[in-house]
Amino acid sequence: MSTSQHRKMLIAAAIGAALIAILAQITIPFPIVPNTAQPLGIGLIAVILGKRYGTLSVFLYCLLGAIGIPVFAGMSGGFGIILGPTGGYIVGFTLAAYVVGFFTSRFPNSYTAAVIGAILGVTVIILLFGLIWLKFQSQMSWSAAFSAGVLPFIFTNPIQAVAAALLGQRIKGAMSKAGVLREI
Repeated sequence: MSTSQHRKMLIAAAIGAALIAILAQITIPFPIVPNTAQPLGIGLIAVILGKRYGTLSVFLYCLLGAIGIPVFAGMSGGFGIILGPTGGYIVGFTLAAYVVGFFTSRFPNSYTAAVIGAILGVTVIILLFGLIWLKFQSQMSWSAAFSAGVLPFIFTNPIQAVAAALLGQRIKGAMSKAGVLREI
């Protein structure tokens, strides 16, 4: 990859981190874990930028939040958020981006099905990280952690996954055609 193309991809990764930060502010409030549009952003970025730059973008988003920049839900930031009840979801975001990026590049012939499947699978990974973290961090029972940390997302996350797959494909195609994005 040329230096110029690498710079474009790094800029795209930074823009992706900003997009996730914006989508984190679209919130349906719940008592312990807010329901946000972060999964939509993570899915979009992973589909568009692929495993390398998509993962970098999500990692950058998490890093910005960890150092105190208010990019997490409710304009919050700081390492305390990562150590708090929602930390498991945040930790799971980077792995999620990598997995989606991997599958979208690995199975290009069955692209739509692969992308939707990968994002739905990753939704389970994020929820699993969140559930385990919430249970131990908040010292809840498994059933209470499941009720607070998984049930509120059962309907919204799959919708976001399908939207990310379909929108991500279109955006990636348009950006590739315009020469802004290299084929990943």
